[in-house]
Amino acid sequence: MNITKTPLEGLLIIEPKVHGDDRGYFFESYNMRQLQELTGYSTPFVQDNQARSVKNVLRGLHYQNPPTPQAKLIRVLEGAIWDVAVDIRKNSPTYGQWYGIELNAENKLQFLIPHGFAHGYAVLSDTAEVFYKCDNFYDKSAEGGLFFNDPALNIDWKIDKTLAIISEKDKNQPMMADANNLF
Repeated sequence: MNITKTPLEGLLIIEPKVHGDDRGYFFESYNMRQLQELTGYSTPFVQDNQARSVKNVLRGLHYQNPPTPQAKLIRVLEGAIWDVAVDIRKNSPTYGQWYGIELNAENKLQFLIPHGFAHGYAVLSDTAEVFYKCDNFYDKSAEGGLFFNDPALNIDWKIDKTLAIISEKDKNQPMMADANNLF
């Protein structure tokens, strides 16, 4: 696997080594030992989540506060998404900055989002199936979120926001300046 660092410390792009021939392809989508050797990330993942969404669905921005924060390893099984992570670590030099990447079934890229980041994505294809590993169990009492369209963040979601399909919960998340962020 190849690891690419982003401008935001700890946020990584993982490119698996794909073995292809006329039959199709094979790749290791996750190898804890390799991930630890290449990145230093050693916390085991304990929960897998999968979501299917239609074009223009926008999910996020979500995070879990300490003491049960969640790191995530995101990949797309079908379709394409624009995946975004926002640095919410108050003492970070990149606090309030975001990074986005297209993840799709063709490029097979994965996005490692560590603790201290809010996460969201917009669906670019007709449908998308997203799979992600979490290093901590879901804890409703630790839920946090940011308003997807916060002008202070100025995120380019790569979709027409007038067509965006957004849950009521996500429409009512706080601006970053007002968020209950414990990082």
